[in-house]
Amino acid sequence: MRERLIQIGVRHPKAILIIMVLTTLVCGAMIPLIRVDTDPENMLSEDEAVRVFHNLTKERFNLHDIVVVGVVNNEDPDGVFNPDSLKRIYELTQYAAGLQWPDKDDSTKQVGVIEHDIIAPSTVENIEQGGPNQITLRWLMSEPPATRAEAQSIRARAMNSPLLADTLVSEDGKALCIYLPLTSKDLSHDVYVALKDKIATFTGPEKYYITGLPVAEDTFGVEMFIQMAISAPLAMAVIFILMLMFFRKLVLVISPMIIAMVAVITTMGLLIGTGHPVHIMSSMIPIFLMPIAVVDSVHILSEFFDRYTPQLGREKAISNVMNHLFMPMLYTSLTSAAGFLSLALTPIPPVQVFGVYVALGILIAWIWTVLFVPAYVMLLSEKRLANFGAGGHHEAHTGLLPRILARLGQATYNYAKPILIVFALIAAVAVYGVTRIQVNDNPVKWFAKSHPIRQADIELNKHFGGTYMAYLVIDAQTTDTLDKSFETSLDQDLSQLRDKLQKEKLTGLDAAFTQAKALLTQALDAQRTQDKPSKAKVLKQWDDSIKKDLDKASDDTFDAWYELDGFAQLELQKLEQPLKDPDLLRYLSGLQAYVKKLGVVGKSNAVTDVVKTVHREIYDGKQDQATIPDKFTTVGEFLTQAQSGHRPDDLWHLVT
Repeated sequence: MRERLIQIGVRHPKAILIIMVLTTLVCGAMIPLIRVDTDPENMLSEDEAVRVFHNLTKERFNLHDIVVVGVVNNEDPDGVFNPDSLKRIYELTQYAAGLQWPDKDDSTKQVGVIEHDIIAPSTVENIEQGGPNQITLRWLMSEPPATRAEAQSIRARAMNSPLLADTLVSEDGKALCIYLPLTSKDLSHDVYVALKDKIATFTGPEKYYITGLPVAEDTFGVEMFIQMAISAPLAMAVIFILMLMFFRKLVLVISPMIIAMVAVITTMGLLIGTGHPVHIMSSMIPIFLMPIAVVDSVHILSEFFDRYTPQLGREKAISNVMNHLFMPMLYTSLTSAAGFLSLALTPIPPVQVFGVYVALGILIAWIWTVLFVPAYVMLLSEKRLANFGAGGHHEAHTGLLPRILARLGQATYNYAKPILIVFALIAAVAVYGVTRIQVNDNPVKWFAKSHPIRQADIELNKHFGGTYMAYLVIDAQTTDTLDKSFETSLDQDLSQLRDKLQKEKLTGLDAAFTQAKALLTQALDAQRTQDKPSKAKVLKQWDDSIKKDLDKASDDTFDAWYELDGFAQLELQKLEQPLKDPDLLRYLSGLQAYVKKLGVVGKSNAVTDVVKTVHREIYDGKQDQATIPDKFTTVGEFLTQAQSGHRPDDLWHLVT
C-alpha cells in the first residue's frame, strides 16, 4: 500500500492535482452555508440537567436575559439626580424601548428589547402610602423633572424601596442602571451597538457603561470570530516566512501552504455541509490545522533538501524520501488525530465537534501530503530545482543555526546531570502551579481590562450590588398524599379555632363543630378508600359540605359555620399556595440576609421585599414596620394590593 500511494503521486501528478482541486472546490462551496453560534450556553447539551432547569426557571417566572446600561455622573453634586441627567436617561430609555426588529423566522413578530419589562426610572412603579390602611402604586418618574427638588424626590422614593435601592439607584446617588430584557440573548450585540450609537449623540458629564452577561458572551463570540479571521491568515504568513527562510526556494515552499489551505477548506466545508454551526470552539479549527498540516510537508522538504542532487533526479530523490518517511508520518498523524478524536468522549457538543473535525483535518492533510507533495515535485522542471539542496548550499553546514545546534548538543552531553536536575525542579514548580489553578468562568474577565465591557463591569460594581444575576428557586416540596400527621395537625388547628371562638362567646358553636367534625370524618373515610388518598380532595369535599350547612344555617349557628368555612378554605390555600405562609416568608428573609453575608452576593430581591414594603406603607411608613405579617390571609391581601398598579405581572418574576 505504501509503495502504491507513493507511486500514484509520482507517476500521475496531473490527475492528483485535478482531484485535489475538485474536492476542495466541492467542499469550499459549502462554506457560504455557514451558521455562526456565539452562545457559550450551547457548550452544554440541550438535555444537560443544569441547562434544562435554567430554561424551565426562565419560563416559569417569565425571565429574560438582560442588558444593563449604567449611567454615572461624578461631576454634579447631586450625581445623576439632576434635571439634565434624568432627561437624557428618560430619552435613552424611550430609545431602548424601540429597539425591536422583525423576526427572521416570522416577519409578523418583533424581537429585541421587551418594552413592558424594562426597569428604568420612567418604567417602574413605587409602592407608597395611599391613605389609611391603603397603598398606591405610581410611576417613579412619569416624566423628566423640571427642578432639582423634583429630581431629589425621585431619588428619595427609589431609595425607600428595597426592590429599587442598590438595584436601580446607587446609594451615593452618583449612578443609575437601566435593565433591558431581551427576547433572545443573541440580539445583545445588536442592542449594544445601537445603544452606543445613541449615546454618542448625548452631551453632558455623564459616562455610560453597557454590560450584562449576554453582552459579554455575545461580544466575546463576535470578537473571537474577528480574531480568528485575522489570526488564521497571520499564522499562515508566519509559517510561510519561516519555511522560506529554511528552504530558500519559493516554488517548493508553496506546496505545504497549498496542503494547509486544502486541509482547512475541506475540513470547514465538511463541517458546515454536514449541518454543524460554527461555534467559538470550531472557529479555532483553522488555527490548529495550519501548523499541523504543514508538519509532514516540512519533513519531506527537509529530507528532499538533503538528498536531492541533479544527478539523482527528482523522481528517485522524492521516492526515496517518501519511502523513508511514510511510516513515521503515518504514525505521527494517527496519534495526533487520536488525541483530538478523544475529545469526542467529552459531554460538551462543541468540543466534540472540534475534536472530531480537527482529527479529520489531520488525516486529510496526511493523505494530500503523501499524494500531492510528490506530485508537485514531479510537476516542477529540473531547471526550477537549480541550486536547491544541501549540495548546492555548502554554507548550510557552517551557518549560524548549525553552529548553535552543534554547541547545544555538546552542552547537553557535557552537562547532562545538571540539566536533568534543573528540569526536575521546573517540573516540581509546575506541579505546584497546577494545584493553584483557578477556573475563570466569568465571561467579563475574558476581556482585557481596557475593554469597554470590562471597564463597565468594574465601574458599576463600585456603585451597585452587582451587574450579573443568579436565580435561587425555592420550591415548596409539599405532598398531597394523605397521612396521619395531616389528620393530627388538622385536628389540632380545629381545636385552636374552637378555643378562640369560645372566648368570643359565639352562639351555636358546639353543634356546628360537632357536625363539622363528622363531615371531616366522612371526607377522610372517602379518601382512604382511594388508591391515592389526597389531602386537597379531603379539604375540598369538607369545604363543600360546610358550605351546604352554611347556606341552611340558623341565625344562632351562622357565625360559627362562617368561621368554619373560612378555616377550611384557608387550610386548602395553605396546601396549594405554601409561599403565602408567614413562617416560610420569614425563612426566606433570613436566607436573604445569610447570602448577603457570604460576600459574593451584593443584593437580593424576593417576594418578601414586596410583602414587607406593603406592610410598611399600610401602616406608618416607618422602616420598623417593614416586616412579614402574622396571618396567611394578610400576606395574600398584600400581594393582591401589590398587583394593583400598571405592571401587575412584575410579581410573577418573583413568585409563581
